[in-house]
Amino acid sequence: MDDAARDPLLTPDASQIELTAIRAQGPGGQNVNKVSNAIQLRFDVRASTLPEPVKERLLAMHDHRISSDGVVIIKAQRFRSLERNREDAIARLLAMIDAAANLPPTRTPTRPTRASQRRRVDEKVQRGRVKALRGRVEH
Repeated sequence: MDDAARDPLLTPDASQIELTAIRAQGPGGQNVNKVSNAIQLRFDVRASTLPEPVKERLLAMHDHRISSDGVVIIKAQRFRSLERNREDAIARLLAMIDAAANLPPTRTPTRPTRASQRRRVDEKVQRGRVKALRGRVEH
C-alpha cells in the first residue's frame, strides 16, 4: 500500500519498530552461514501510538506472531536481500494493523419472508408424509 494513502494514525513511528538482522534458515549454500539477510521485526502493541480500539483488536487476534505480552514478532526471510526483507516485514506489520483497524459491517437482522416460511413448513410436511409411508405394511 502506498504511504501517501495510509491513515497517519494507523502508521506506527519508526522508533516504535525494532528491526534486527538475523541469519536466515534453510538452503542457501555457503552464503547462508556468513550473512545476516533475514529481518526480525519487534513491535510492542501496548506501548505504541495506535488508537486504543485498534490496539485491543490487534491484541485480541489469535495470531501466532503476537506474544502473550503483546509484542508482534515478524521474521522476514523470503528474499535474499536484507533491504527487501526489511520492506517485507514492515508491509506484513502494516497489513496486520490494517486487518485490526477494519471493522466488519454490523449485520442488520431481517425477518424471513412469509413465502419462505410457507416453503419451509411445506417441506417439513412433505418430509413427514414420506416418513409416514415407511411404516409397517398390513396384508
